[in-house]
Amino acid sequence: MNDFKMVTARHVPQPVQDALAQLGTVVAADDPAALAAARIYVCTSIDPVPGELIARFGDGLGLIANIGVGTDNIDLAAAGGRGILVSNTPVVTEDTADLAFALLLAACRRLGTCERHLRAGDWSAGASVTGQRVHGKTLGIVGFGAIGQAVARRAVGFGMRILYHGPHPKPEAEAALGAEYRADLEQLLGEADIVSLNCPLTSATRHIIDAPQLAQMKPGAVLVNTGRGPLIRESALVESLASGHLGGAGLDVFEFEPEVSPQLLEFDNVTLLPHIGSATGECRMDMVLRALANIRAFVETGAPADRCA
Repeated sequence: MNDFKMVTARHVPQPVQDALAQLGTVVAADDPAALAAARIYVCTSIDPVPGELIARFGDGLGLIANIGVGTDNIDLAAAGGRGILVSNTPVVTEDTADLAFALLLAACRRLGTCERHLRAGDWSAGASVTGQRVHGKTLGIVGFGAIGQAVARRAVGFGMRILYHGPHPKPEAEAALGAEYRADLEQLLGEADIVSLNCPLTSATRHIIDAPQLAQMKPGAVLVNTGRGPLIRESALVESLASGHLGGAGLDVFEFEPEVSPQLLEFDNVTLLPHIGSATGECRMDMVLRALANIRAFVETGAPADRCA
């Protein structure tokens, strides 16, 4: 196993470094000579792996092990063109769904605004803020994979009517959750009081929420995004909020992150978080362990367990 050379996109904590060292030689990507000899490249979802970087690796690179469930940071076509496998760590479902629902509640009840007033010593201003009721409302979920369904399970406890949109209906999930399929996104947007984006970022879903879609949403509706920032055209979102058409938003991801459109910082009815869907100690440990399992499987069998490309 020790002839497997691994390159990490960033310096990793020592326990992770030690675990990787059990499987081969580990060096950081800031060593240019390491790229040519690498067999495995270890990255996270915030590390870009474009085609230009992939082209710099030697012919021996066999696996890009991504610590994260999304792979939109990786040029999958470039990797596939060179026969390089890609793995991910699909263990973030429940933690991300927790955060999505936390954002939903915070945006609807305007918790951030209330807290800011309280911290500033203005109890009356905070107490005078009125939000929107959540229980009994209609929730539209765009993307009904594992995370979308986990969000729906939480919504059931709030007595919400659940609509979902995706490439195709999922009868088993409908039966389990009482969810209703909407093949037409605009129909879902027109019915939902709250919309949660839980789909992956692809060429088909980039800017799936743009000015026309925002206009289709109910006046006063709330939009929550814990998927990927470019699912929303941020300039259109700002315009919808400024006009008063959209009632609020809860965002954990941004179109140009880590940059945030300055206008979004000015809205009292917007809750903003720095991409922390998986940021629990337990989830981060699960992700690392899953990545290590994928690397071990590749070393021993030539294929990771969580192959996504």
